[in-house]
Amino acid sequence: MATAGTLKLEPATLEDAPAIAELWFAAFTDPDMRHLFPDTPGFRQWWIKANHDDMINKPFQKYIKVVDTASTDEQGRPRMIAYAKWDLSMLSDRGTRYPPWHEDQPADECAAFFDGVDQNRIRIMGDLKHYYLDMLGTHPDYRKRGAGSMLVKWGCDLADREGVGAYVDASKAGAPLYEKFGFVDHSLPGSESTVASMARK
Repeated sequence: MATAGTLKLEPATLEDAPAIAELWFAAFTDPDMRHLFPDTPGFRQWWIKANHDDMINKPFQKYIKVVDTASTDEQGRPRMIAYAKWDLSMLSDRGTRYPPWHEDQPADECAAFFDGVDQNRIRIMGDLKHYYLDMLGTHPDYRKRGAGSMLVKWGCDLADREGVGAYVDASKAGAPLYEKFGFVDHSLPGSESTVASMARK
């Protein structure tokens, strides 16, 4: 698959689930997100299993990763430095996004947050066929080196080949990355949300 110097884009595998969880906690340190997804041993195991089960049971969700071939992990494999999950289903066909919330999470707040995210996606995309960038995280040591662009480009190229749109719930800080690939922020005027609802139609 695609390469950029020592960085290489590959499909993620089931054995990558623990590394995906570790990378996620390194990448997402925002207090609001940590409130919903707390860094506790129990929740880490929940997160590993959630991603592992998605890989097995949801073939329409494509996990891809970027590794650094010049660095190795504890198993001697090229170090995973970024990953993404592209969901190729329609929202109505996706089923439940997450398993039942872990006891360490504020369940009502999690449900309200992700319901709001889904409602914005419906408002903007409607019945338009599109692919959804469900998750993208880059390790802080590797930001601004092109890994995120490799992961976004993978899904945008696929969408272009198949003539469909793309959508992402981006952080405000991450929005410029998606703008480079033609995503437009459709957040409601005056919204105080930390999420930018971005579409590429």
